[in-house]
Formats: sequence, C-alpha cells, structure tokens
Amino acid sequence: MDVAPLIVFDLDGTLVDSVPDIAAAVNRTLAARGLPGLSDPVVASMVGDGLMPLIQRAFAAVDATPDDAAAGDYLADYESNVAVDTRLFDGIAEALDALEQAGWRMAVCTNKPERAARLLLDALGIGGRFQAIGGGDSFPHHKPHPGHLQGTIKLAGGDPARALMVGDHTNDMLAAEGAGVRAIFAGWGYGRPGMERGATAVAKTPAALVATAAEVVVF
Repeated sequence: MDVAPLIVFDLDGTLVDSVPDIAAAVNRTLAARGLPGLSDPVVASMVGDGLMPLIQRAFAAVDATPDDAAAGDYLADYESNVAVDTRLFDGIAEALDALEQAGWRMAVCTNKPERAARLLLDALGIGGRFQAIGGGDSFPHHKPHPGHLQGTIKLAGGDPARALMVGDHTNDMLAAEGAGVRAIFAGWGYGRPGMERGATAVAKTPAALVATAAEVVVF
C-alpha cells in the first residue's frame, strides 16, 4: 500500500507572517543593551537561517557584537510573545483544510527552534494538524542541509518520493533538492527574486497551492 502523500511546510514566511513579533523581540533585546532598533522589513531580510544568524545579523546591522546572553534573552522574550501580532497568511487556513480533504498529510520543517515553533503553531490553533515538526534544533543539521527535511519526513512517516516541500526561502529549495524531494516556492512569503531557483513549481498564493501540489505529486 502506498504511503499517503506528505506536504512539508516551512513556517516563517510560508504559513505565518511572523516578522512583527520576531522584530519586536529583536528590538527589545537590542534596547536592553542600549542599541537602536530595526524596522520590520530589515528584520524580514534576516529571517530564514535560524536563531544565531538572526541575532548576529541584527547586532551587525547596528554595528554591535552580540554578547553571550543575547540569543538566550531574545529566545526567552520571543517565546513569551510568540503570537501577539503573528497571523496565518491570508488563505492558509483554507488551503490547509483543502489539503487535508484531498488526502494530504502535513508536517513543518523550520529553522526556528522546535519549542518556539510548537508554541507558535499551538497559539494559532493549528499545531494538531501536523504529523511532525522538525525545528532548527531537532536534528544535527538544519536547512539548507537535506538531513533536516529527510528527518522531518521520517518523523512524519512519509516517503520522500511522495513528499513535497513548500517554502519561501532558498534554504527550502536547496534542502528539497538535496533530499530528492519536489518543491513548491511560496510566492506570497518573504522570499526575494531568485530564491525560487530550483523549485519544481511556484504558487503565487495559498489559494493556488492545492492545485499546484496535486500537479507536482500525483496521488
């Protein structure tokens, strides 16, 4: 019997518009050290590679170097305020409903720390939809390393040959390519021109995702 098809989502910039809360926590971390804050668009350009690159980029943007406590302080702050202004992108809730009805199983593969990802998904009321959540600290490697996606697919009981990665970042496309998994680029997210390189297809909106996924992975 064939394994049910699995769709694996990136989180920030794909399922959720989370930059307002990420930027707020970054700015509180900077302010606690007497440093100026950053705009949401600037922080958005720093998202996608995980916790430490975010902190390093944020401090570098204000000509500073993070101290040893900066990442931990940011993460504690962020986890306490994970869904103040974060929202699902318009159309995502409906797309998840339609994918489930079409027979897809679902998982999340994100470079955000796993605990923070779970807190966010649960706060938004969708944590129970996913067979597995692979965070940036769940495995020895994280995206763009294919082991992150492969590990998430395995946790979800999926088959890479019947799996699909959906994301808005180069890291998602590279992880999928390395894992031999087809990929859809989320054209509604934080991605910049060129990040879709390597994608099997591009979905411009969440509403287009269901039909695009069915074309890419045949049931």
